[in-house]
Amino acid sequence: MRIALDAMGGDNAPNVTVDGALAAAQELGVQTLLVGRQEVLTAHLGPDAATLPVEIVHAPDTIEMHDHPAQAVRAKKDSSIVVGLRLLKEGQADAFVSAGNSGAVMAASLLVLGRAPGIDRPAIGTVIPTLSGRTLLLDAGANADVRAQNMLQFARMGSVYVNTLTQTDKATVGLLSNGEEESKGNALTLEAHTLLRNSGLNFAGNVEGRDITRGTVDVVVTDGFTGNVALKSIEGTAELIQQLLREEITRGLRNKLAALALRRAFRRVRARLDYSEVGGAPLLGVNGTVFISHGRSSANAIKNALRVANEAAQLDIVGAINNAGISS
Repeated sequence: MRIALDAMGGDNAPNVTVDGALAAAQELGVQTLLVGRQEVLTAHLGPDAATLPVEIVHAPDTIEMHDHPAQAVRAKKDSSIVVGLRLLKEGQADAFVSAGNSGAVMAASLLVLGRAPGIDRPAIGTVIPTLSGRTLLLDAGANADVRAQNMLQFARMGSVYVNTLTQTDKATVGLLSNGEEESKGNALTLEAHTLLRNSGLNFAGNVEGRDITRGTVDVVVTDGFTGNVALKSIEGTAELIQQLLREEITRGLRNKLAALALRRAFRRVRARLDYSEVGGAPLLGVNGTVFISHGRSSANAIKNALRVANEAAQLDIVGAINNAGISS
């Protein structure tokens, strides 16, 4: 597998993107194509990278975080995002990863790769740590306004994704609502509930916001507006917990000694809550393996995004979604 990485994308690029690619090559053996300005990337790589499976593909333009997604994709046809996706389209790469402008990644993916067969709208699937493992939340921000039929497609794609990763056919699906009862929810949720109940999927019914982190189901389906708000709320809560723990364990000698004794447990908890261990979110529904990372991704997040993109390409998740015959 060869993974194309938008080396110019993200708040801290190209430092963290290059470092993440080098870490993925050294620790995981991931072959990476660094897409971006050659002179900039060459200076960051240094001579030690000569023996690693990391190459540079020159892309003179960069789509900035503040650029209008669709306009930037049309105007900057030689940007690192568009060039990277062209490599994927032409078979020179097996997956594409970017921590850059997510709207531009979405727009460029639709323009360059196109939609998967039968899919009306792609969705961003974000992996959420839970008490029982992990849950896939989608849509996490690609579509603010959707129809119930779109949410049914999200559920089908999410089920295929989880089943392919776990090599089972047991993925459970929940519909995010304001109550577990079938009668709860707005008009969109009520209509989606009916479609999901009759879909043949392993539908567990409505789930509430608190059920996401409990791991009640494997796949949680919602619209992109609600999903993005839920995701940011979960991220903010995780950061709050970690900050409160830091404050308390440094408050007085007794707390410091107790924290010293429990430092391994604290590290494990922090690792479970750390978004950088997940790395990236798949953009499901486009005709290629595309992962979107957080704009403030660290080198560790980039490394793990390359890892999960590599795994998804090896398992041919896009092929599994295409062969599933998903439609409204």
